[in-house]
Amino acid sequence: MEGPTETMMNLRVGQTVVRVAGGDEGVAVAGETSLRGPPSPTGLPYASDKHPKLALANINMLQKRRELCDVVLIVGARKIFAHRVILSACSPYFHAMFTSELLEARQTEVPIRDIDEHAVDLLVNFCYTSEITIEESNVQTLLPAACLLQMQEIQDVCCEFLKQQLHPSNCLGIRAFADTHSCRDLLRIADKFTQHNFQEVMESEEFMELPVNQLMDIISSDELNVRSEEQVFSAVMAWVKYNVTERRPYLAQVLEHVRLPLLSPKFLVGTVGSDLLIKSDEACRDLVDEAKNYLLLPQERPLMQGPRTRPRKPIKTGEVLFAVGGWCSGDAIASVERFEPTTCEWRMVAPMSKRRCGVGVAVLSDLLYAVGGHDGQSYLNSVERYDPQTNQWLCEVAPTSTCRTSVGVAVLDGYLYAVGGQDGVSCLNVVER
Repeated sequence: MEGPTETMMNLRVGQTVVRVAGGDEGVAVAGETSLRGPPSPTGLPYASDKHPKLALANINMLQKRRELCDVVLIVGARKIFAHRVILSACSPYFHAMFTSELLEARQTEVPIRDIDEHAVDLLVNFCYTSEITIEESNVQTLLPAACLLQMQEIQDVCCEFLKQQLHPSNCLGIRAFADTHSCRDLLRIADKFTQHNFQEVMESEEFMELPVNQLMDIISSDELNVRSEEQVFSAVMAWVKYNVTERRPYLAQVLEHVRLPLLSPKFLVGTVGSDLLIKSDEACRDLVDEAKNYLLLPQERPLMQGPRTRPRKPIKTGEVLFAVGGWCSGDAIASVERFEPTTCEWRMVAPMSKRRCGVGVAVLSDLLYAVGGHDGQSYLNSVERYDPQTNQWLCEVAPTSTCRTSVGVAVLDGYLYAVGGQDGVSCLNVVER
């Protein structure tokens, strides 16, 4: 009986050729024959995208089930079970604690004092999940906790959140909070916001409760955004009179940062010089006399230059664009929108008192004027003025002598001009100032 048909093939394993005999029985014989066919790759590199997420999810599950946990953080009345290696990988504070000769490195239960327990719970959860939600209700406890545990990423996120919350009513509190916790970038942003919005900030409750050193720090800035130095003086006096018994001794010290020589003579004499608190303080009277000399002796001004004679130079944040009136659904409208180039967003502001299409607009002394137009029924000669600081339209502006729409409006040398247009009968060549 003949044996089974035998077929042979060669495989190279490393530098050894393996001859495989085919048929009913598989036999492998090592030999010295050469490889037949193209060479095979020696390896296949592979990196898993799923592994980090899956591993972190499994580690998080271990923590939730309190499995293999080797440390318990005691924070207030709360016990937080965790793994030293995870905490050390996410927090330099814990890494230093668990790899040093400190007693905590060997303790099973580690107390963490002077820190909010809910904040620590959120931060430990972040270590296991890479997720956290910053809210108004927790940011003031999360930021100090993240600073203590040296979790820089969470500090940055908290500061970014607070930047978005800045408002004239809270910027001073955020500024002080950033200063306390050494958040330099947030402090810088809050400081700039306070300076730019000073006219609204000075009316807030936070401003009235400022410590004297913070007040002086703010009003001494060259970049304070005010229309005139009179606003700074009014803000300072309002702050003093908010608690006159305790703050009166600081009046002269604070008044040094008000640039009295830049006030108008009428305001300096009639308002500043006649104030009873200032008249009763010798150092304040000296500051007023200095300002009077500066105003009365213009030829001596080059010799009298100093911090109080230097005009403020607020940082310009760019111009804004207004869309005023027009047509909508076949009718004239009174709505007005404002475009902010810094945020690339349109938002509605106060509407005009009248609907106007074909209205002429121009800006004079930081006020927006709307001249003439058509309200859908008749041609108008009324003029309105918008103040962006108060978001209000004032209608006490003299009307033009001619009713007209599609009127050209321009500003030249401090005057407002209305040029041409049409009155419904004919085009006009009338120009008014």
